[in-house]
Amino acid sequence: MEIDEAIRGCEDRRLQTKYNNATYVIQRALSLYSIEEVAFSFNGGKDSTVLLHLLRAGYFLHKTGQNSANGDVKDFPIRTIYFESPCAFPEINSFTYDIAATYGLQIDTIRLDFKSGLETLLKDKPIRAIFLGVRIGDPTAVGQEQFSPSSPGWPPFMRVNPILDWSYRDIWAFLLTCEMKYCSLYDQGYTSIGSIYDTVPNSLLSISNKTNKFKPAYLLADGRLERAGRVKRKSSSGGQLTADSNGLDLHKNSTLTASIIAVGDEILFGIVEDQLGPYLCRKLHSVGWSVLQHSVVHNNIDSVAEEVERQKSRTDMVFIYGGVGPLHSDVTLAGIAKAFDVRLAPDEEFEEYLRKIIGDQCIGDRNEMAQLPEGITELLHHDSLTVPLMKCQNVIILSATDISEMEKQWDCLIELTKSSDLLTLLEPFISKHVTTNLSDVEIAQPLSKLCLEFPDLCIGCYRKARYGSVIISFKGKDPARLESAIEALQKKFTSGAFVEMK
Repeated sequence: MEIDEAIRGCEDRRLQTKYNNATYVIQRALSLYSIEEVAFSFNGGKDSTVLLHLLRAGYFLHKTGQNSANGDVKDFPIRTIYFESPCAFPEINSFTYDIAATYGLQIDTIRLDFKSGLETLLKDKPIRAIFLGVRIGDPTAVGQEQFSPSSPGWPPFMRVNPILDWSYRDIWAFLLTCEMKYCSLYDQGYTSIGSIYDTVPNSLLSISNKTNKFKPAYLLADGRLERAGRVKRKSSSGGQLTADSNGLDLHKNSTLTASIIAVGDEILFGIVEDQLGPYLCRKLHSVGWSVLQHSVVHNNIDSVAEEVERQKSRTDMVFIYGGVGPLHSDVTLAGIAKAFDVRLAPDEEFEEYLRKIIGDQCIGDRNEMAQLPEGITELLHHDSLTVPLMKCQNVIILSATDISEMEKQWDCLIELTKSSDLLTLLEPFISKHVTTNLSDVEIAQPLSKLCLEFPDLCIGCYRKARYGSVIISFKGKDPARLESAIEALQKKFTSGAFVEMK
């Protein structure tokens, strides 16, 4: 088959791995469900276009096995669902029906909203699983895995997500490597397509403001900014569409996610108590970011690479510290390079900084610290720093060894952000705490219900001592919501059961 042949003949090892994993998920699903029980949700966008061709390849491999991968499948029997909307771009509609004719898709066109349309379709068809082009970073991807049952309140079916771990770069690498046709809007500067009311070309691809011309989507340098063309209405302009500042969706009450990685055997051995991670957690919360994970890994290249690979695809930004210098155990940069599948190469600019500090001992082929991940490293210069910080795509490398150094580097990072939008500064998280002498058993179920009532808040509880009072924490960005949650909790018990802490 032409897709399988193109992928196996290319030199992109990352793409080959992504392809193999995706087609395995597809073949697994086709082994679990009959062809009548599966469907494919197609919307004409780049992600679902990739998924269409992966399904063609996966179906072929399922039917014939990889040893016969040079043949062809003349029909595509997987039922295709297309939710046609009056708000869709005409180019999306025409592309969808052109693709249907080209590959013989059995399309069920639905003109209802997604949930209602599925309810209607599943009543008439024996569909048990639906292939979706969902990727990590999509608003609907939260909590999903490659096989995830539908959410409560939705008709029951299995969501199959073969490209969940694919990046923007992976999507375009596949389309370009396989020379597959895609919607023409992507050649006009659109990078993420919604409706005609909330999508404009990505300003980061603008060639000239005077001519209003844009480079194609696959030339976007930073895939994290693919949604920079999504827009919002200005109420004062009669519905005028405008892109958000710097192409980012800067809703003040929104949340971006971060992960923190500490590299250090001395932490794992209990020799050193890590203070830098908690400090970073507090600082990230102070600028409105949610920390999803704080992990510690061995001074080992593979350990660093595996953790960076895992975290960079599931969070908006990764902060890593420890093991950056020239010692034999300082493997951070090598691990990051491996995670991005690039080599370490001498960096002349960075070498100059090091030479000012340690003199002529700093020679690129002898000093590992002068070798940086090639092609992806950005040096973050600040007058207060002797050596610049480093950023590899969405991984920020901090060289601090104690709190005072970390505080200095963080302050410099925030100053750089104000001039370059390095980080998006959001409304800070605020927190309130109440204490109670009620038992765990008494408060467990009411707290669980409270979490459902206030899904926008983080509600937790802990003790400072085994037999001390239970402290319940409420964290969010809206003071009124915090007060409402505390009031709702108090109403579930007798007066005086909870005391708010100052």
